[in-house]
Amino acid sequence: MPLIEIKHEGLHKYRVIKGNDQYVVEQKARVQLQQWDEMWNKKQEAERKKIEREKAAIEKVQKKAMAEQQTQDAIDELEMIDNTLIYTLEIDDRIDWDSLKDLSDFKDPKPIAPNKPLYSSEPQKESYKPKYKLWDKILPSIKQKKIDESMKVYEEALDIWKNETEKINSKYEKEVDEFKERLKNWEEEKESFEREQKEKNDAIEKRKEQYLSGESESIIDYCDMVLSNSNYPDYFPQEFDIDYNSQNKTLIVEYILPDISDLPTLKGVKYIATKDEYKESYLSETVVKKMYDKLLYDITLRTIHELYEADAISAIDSIVFNGWVNTLNKATGKKQDICILSIQTNKEEFLEINLKLVDSKSCFKNFKGIGSSKLFSLTPIAPILKINREDSRFVDAYNVTGKVDEDTNLAAMDWQDFEHLIRELFEKEFNTSGGEVKITRASKDGGVDAVAFDPDPIRGGKIVIQAKRYTNVVGVSAVRDLYGTVMNEGATKGILVSTADFGPDAYNFAKDKPLTLLNGNNLLHLLHKHGHKAKIDLKEAKLIMKEK
Repeated sequence: MPLIEIKHEGLHKYRVIKGNDQYVVEQKARVQLQQWDEMWNKKQEAERKKIEREKAAIEKVQKKAMAEQQTQDAIDELEMIDNTLIYTLEIDDRIDWDSLKDLSDFKDPKPIAPNKPLYSSEPQKESYKPKYKLWDKILPSIKQKKIDESMKVYEEALDIWKNETEKINSKYEKEVDEFKERLKNWEEEKESFEREQKEKNDAIEKRKEQYLSGESESIIDYCDMVLSNSNYPDYFPQEFDIDYNSQNKTLIVEYILPDISDLPTLKGVKYIATKDEYKESYLSETVVKKMYDKLLYDITLRTIHELYEADAISAIDSIVFNGWVNTLNKATGKKQDICILSIQTNKEEFLEINLKLVDSKSCFKNFKGIGSSKLFSLTPIAPILKINREDSRFVDAYNVTGKVDEDTNLAAMDWQDFEHLIRELFEKEFNTSGGEVKITRASKDGGVDAVAFDPDPIRGGKIVIQAKRYTNVVGVSAVRDLYGTVMNEGATKGILVSTADFGPDAYNFAKDKPLTLLNGNNLLHLLHKHGHKAKIDLKEAKLIMKEK
């Protein structure tokens, strides 16, 4: 009787179809398989739709959760803005000098000396003595043969032992040599690490001592660190300039405040499942303006509070805070800095205030602060007192580049002319960013030759420039002196310009420090960049100097 076995793996179906006619049996089998395939396809489609429904439900849950998270983030951000003043009251703003020091240990592990090798025992001749039998004693030739054979075996074993020992010694000596080289490199790296670490820590200790002794520049540097440590959102400018008058113990702070366009305005995000879309809601213009005004008053009081609290040596009796905003002038279409608020406070009176409970605007007005009643209007005002950038060390400058040509040997120039040349070149370099460069009085103490004030928010600040009209390689001592000057001046960077080249120690010391070394080639390139040509001939300069 004809029969066919059929099965379906997906449905786990099995059947035996029998019949009297082979053709009929095959037809039944085809029909059954077709039915099973249809059933399987329906089951697969139902499963697919189920998965899609579950996925859609999960996506909706995820999207809803995402909207809730974005809403919470927006709330947290707005709350942080609202707590700008309160935030600082729980923080000790005094500088912890020890925390600035590098107290870490040298990380690379000390190389481990190789273990002394283990040697196999030297073969002993006694161990190879032959054992004699009766015939050996009777027949001397046989006895001698045994003696010769044992000696041969002994000598072969001794040679093998010597070769193995020599190999072990050779390998050990190589390992010792490699260890000594690694140890030497490790000790040099450790010494270099500790030397640089000590230099950095000594510089911090020196800054501390200078601050504790009440040096004006150190007080400015200290206050700069205090404000730099103040934690604000990333989108705040947090740029400032500080000056200090030691005679009346007054600190002047020129502070760049955020523009109203910098503030977050997102209030919340809602996910609408029926439309599968997000809907964002924002603060009204009125609320943003109110938040902006409060924020500026909060920043003002917070900055003053931080500086007074950090004043560990009672160097500050009064603070003048001028708040500036870099904003778009709609009349000109250009960005400009305008002062919109100014306040002068007395330390004793300010410390009597309970900042946890004050209304910052009322407090500002109580101290006779100057500013529009609506700060968001960005109405310019005249600051109570501005920073005077004049330094008694500065002298009138004169131009030198007009006298310089291809025959001018910079290494043989009059030293005053050389310093004024450097000042003139850097003035052209910084002019593009609105900076200014001033030259100082003649001095033999190796101090500041020129000072640049660069307003650029990224690379800017006070930059100390030293000009060295040298004919010999510049050693590390000159670079160390520059670094010390940078620290003493509270500068952001130091530049050392020389007609000669710098030694490897000088470059190595300047690495990872805010120092730039410009050699003779760099100087000629800078001169050429600004449309002038000259030469540097060190041999000729030495002869000229000798003749003088």
